[in-house]
Amino acid sequence: MLNAKSRETKKEPLKLLSYGNSVSTKFGIITVTAFSMALISLLVQFLNYGAIRRLAGQQVPTLIQLSSGETINAKAVAPTERSSEVIKKFVSDTFIRMFNWDGIIQTFNEKGEPITKQDPGVEIREGSKTGRVTAKAYDASFAITEKENFRGAFLRKLAQMTPNGVFSGDAQVSLIPRFISEPRKLKDGKWEIDLVATLVTFSRSNNDGKGIAFNKTITVEAITTLQSPPEETTDLAKKIYAARQSGLEITQIIDLDLGSRNR
Repeated sequence: MLNAKSRETKKEPLKLLSYGNSVSTKFGIITVTAFSMALISLLVQFLNYGAIRRLAGQQVPTLIQLSSGETINAKAVAPTERSSEVIKKFVSDTFIRMFNWDGIIQTFNEKGEPITKQDPGVEIREGSKTGRVTAKAYDASFAITEKENFRGAFLRKLAQMTPNGVFSGDAQVSLIPRFISEPRKLKDGKWEIDLVATLVTFSRSNNDGKGIAFNKTITVEAITTLQSPPEETTDLAKKIYAARQSGLEITQIIDLDLGSRNR
């Protein structure tokens, strides 16, 4: 016969899917609150990450101050990408320097003062023949690629075109650009652009000038070049870097076919 006291023993409440000792209501509220705050913090971090990714994908203009004190707007681009303005300026500046021949160069005397003197030119040999190009044209020609000796062939042709009177002060030649097209992209890092210009020769016997058409299609490609060469770099190397500081080089120059452009 069972003891009456054992029948009267208080029954424990049933715990559904529970393990261990129960916790107080106050502690449970604190735990739930902390978990909620951690969840909110994680969500905010995801939102910040998404905003940063969107900003990184945008080309945000940056203000850059040059060594001259001038400030310009700049934006990040792909290594092989160049803006239309940069390509047009590179082609225009390079051809003006290569085809403006006044026979004068500026140098410095022993005191470091700038002086102007007659340009003796740079000799260019072609077999047994020797021609000359102006010093400015020679320096600007470093914007032309060395592949397949294209620059060398260009300088030999340029020497044939340059009148001897340029080096004696009897003649001057000026390139007058009339139209520069928008660059046409051929592939990543490669474009072609049209230049319509007139090459005018002035001499002592003809001050009015004699002009000939100078219409070319120029192909340019993106390159990597030093923007700030070290101080101990040679003068020749500095001239090369200066001609290529736009990150471009000329790889082809052909006569402009106006008929194909109009079709």
